[in-house]
Amino acid sequence: MREHTGAPAPDARTSVAVITRDRPHSALHTLDRLAELPERPPVLVVDNGTDPAVTEALRAHPVGARVLAPGHNTGALGRNLAVRHAGTRYVAFSDDDSWWRPGALRRAADLLDAHPGLGLLAARSLVGPEEREDPMNELLARSPLPPQPGLPGRPVLGFLGCACVVRRRAHLGVGGYHPLLFFGAEETLLAYDLAAAGWGVSYDPSVTAHHHPDPGARPGRPALLRRNQLLTAWLRRPVRVAARQTALLGAQAARGE
Repeated sequence: MREHTGAPAPDARTSVAVITRDRPHSALHTLDRLAELPERPPVLVVDNGTDPAVTEALRAHPVGARVLAPGHNTGALGRNLAVRHAGTRYVAFSDDDSWWRPGALRRAADLLDAHPGLGLLAARSLVGPEEREDPMNELLARSPLPPQPGLPGRPVLGFLGCACVVRRRAHLGVGGYHPLLFFGAEETLLAYDLAAAGWGVSYDPSVTAHHHPDPGARPGRPALLRRNQLLTAWLRRPVRVAARQTALLGAQAARGE
């Protein structure tokens, strides 16, 4: 007779990929939370910093992460590196200030298993200890795209980079995150490329991630986001659409928004 301990079995379908740079305390806290997940996923960490002591601290964490140290800041391309090294069908992304709710990865893998045309699943994100709804949740839930047969949730053309799960084959097939954008508003271009390749991109709030961002100011970030929004438009949208978005963002910048 088989003895049942009541503990859920590990779920080997999904790896978690974490990118971090020069924030060891935050990164180690994220690993603490990932170590508590009942799915017990394999964890990969891309250390974009250059301090060997931080790299060794990440490697020594009990979660047993595989730590990749490129020796320079790869930005969002660190996620591509992690996906290439992952040995699972699906890869869930976290930053060094985000992690997954217990059971979320199992739910995401079930949805991806059930919908073979789904390339990326965008999750609901709860912010801070108060678990506030990220404003992105409502934007994704109100996507103007019509429901698509064979896809769960709501079809979207955007997502949060620290709250999504990708089908590894789909991510690699489109080349992952674009090197020109590096970091900041890099998600939309990947969503465009997945959709253009025939993969579904969907938001399903039954999959939840936690995000505890540093409340400090991030100098230069608004300009970086505008730049990458414009690059995305000019790389993938019709000229008239890109020109219209350029004028709009230019007006917003002139108003100091």
